[in-house]
Amino acid sequence: MASFQKYKTKDSEKWMFKMDVGIDPATGKRKTTTRRGFKTKKEAQLAAAKLYEEINSGTYIKDTDILFKDFAEDWLKMYSETAKISTVRIRKHELKHLLGYFGHLKLKDITRKMYQDMLFDLKKKGYADSTLDGIHTTGKMIFKKAMELELIKSNPTEYTKVPKQKKTIEDIENDKIKFLEKEELAIFLKAAKEHGLYMDYVIFSTLAYSGMRLGELLALQWKDINFKDHTITITKTLYNPKGKEGQYELLTPKTSGSIRTIKMDPNVMTLLKKHIAEQNEIKMRMRDKYHDHDFVFARPSGYPEVMKKVEDRMKRLLKIAKIDKHVTPHSLRHTHTSLLIEAGVGIKEIQQRLGHTDIETTMNIYAHMTKNLEEKASQKFSELMRSFIKNL
Repeated sequence: MASFQKYKTKDSEKWMFKMDVGIDPATGKRKTTTRRGFKTKKEAQLAAAKLYEEINSGTYIKDTDILFKDFAEDWLKMYSETAKISTVRIRKHELKHLLGYFGHLKLKDITRKMYQDMLFDLKKKGYADSTLDGIHTTGKMIFKKAMELELIKSNPTEYTKVPKQKKTIEDIENDKIKFLEKEELAIFLKAAKEHGLYMDYVIFSTLAYSGMRLGELLALQWKDINFKDHTITITKTLYNPKGKEGQYELLTPKTSGSIRTIKMDPNVMTLLKKHIAEQNEIKMRMRDKYHDHDFVFARPSGYPEVMKKVEDRMKRLLKIAKIDKHVTPHSLRHTHTSLLIEAGVGIKEIQQRLGHTDIETTMNIYAHMTKNLEEKASQKFSELMRSFIKNL
């Protein structure tokens, strides 16, 4: 176990501890580690307990000459124990870029300049700002863990600047949150009702009237629908990265705040009742071939619909409706938000309905939407005045 000791610094007193971390494979002798800088003995004891747990679980890495690729592999295993499978998949993809530059280097030999040069080089190769942000996030996590394990003396990701593309006026315009005006939404839903394929009208109506994420919608099961109270309860999200039927997982939602029950419009509940009757007819026709997992928006096979299919169906309907906007199913979530704001719904209520744990997320979207609505109001006023002046 650890031994604790108080020591004096120039300005105050601090605590340190020493701990046996096992046998050094190079010398065959017992090896100890010392950690300093704790404000209280309790702080030192908590750090020692955490280190002791890492040693016992085999996650403590003793070899300070370890290669980046080997440590990154161990880090990914540790990370995978607590992170969602969808997030782990993203980290693996970002890690590939880091391995291309640092894979065969010793972890302790990677400098701040080398790390900064890596980001500059990726930018020169044309990678998007969001891709660079993701790679940098993964890099920071890896080197932070290396610091915690005392494998490196300094963190090469500190003081690093991610190079950003200077935005043009066109870029700023494209950065605006995409959503449908209420008149456009009405035209779109009319097109879905009159020209939609199986499930189109009920899917897009439910998205537009709920503000749900597409993954949340496709994960819905009939047990989540309360026809008596006109509510839908969201407890999960669909994960199907390859977009192949049957190759899906049900994961916990994006955040804890995403678990929620929302009140729905009676007309949407009527559509869902009609949908369940149609689905039951399909089950009867398919009989034993139908994989009944209780999914609301199931394909004729019984498996949940895939995101790509919904996205393609929306493109088709936008073309039919002659709506020349680059919007996606997620844009219906923003459309729902804009209509809530226009209806005078408060920020807290919007946060709960959308399932944002952090009020800042809601505030950012609210600010974007409010700005868009203000611009629209200004534009309408200008058009009114032009028409008025023209008629004088």
